[in-house]
Amino acid sequence: MSVTVQVADDNKSATIKLHERFDFSLHSDFRNAYKDITLLDGEYLVDLSGTDYLDSSALGMLLLLKEHADAQLSSVRLVGFNDEVREILNIASFDKLFQMG
Repeated sequence: MSVTVQVADDNKSATIKLHERFDFSLHSDFRNAYKDITLLDGEYLVDLSGTDYLDSSALGMLLLLKEHADAQLSSVRLVGFNDEVREILNIASFDKLFQMG
């Protein structure tokens, strides 16, 4: 599976890990990874350490996750990305929308 999720025992954080390509083919899997999770005042961590590519649809999916988190007074942190993925995130100004690192 290209998307895995793990919720902390205290229900304060959830880690969504992506593997290889993050593109439109993962839309359903990515959405299903978080849609039933409720973190009140928590943090969603998106682990991109296994991701070597992302496209504009992946950016859109991250924005949908942010909307989900915002509704729960939670945040989204993007972690583990390589230099190429960081460049894409910076060009899209995601460094201003998300916590990074």
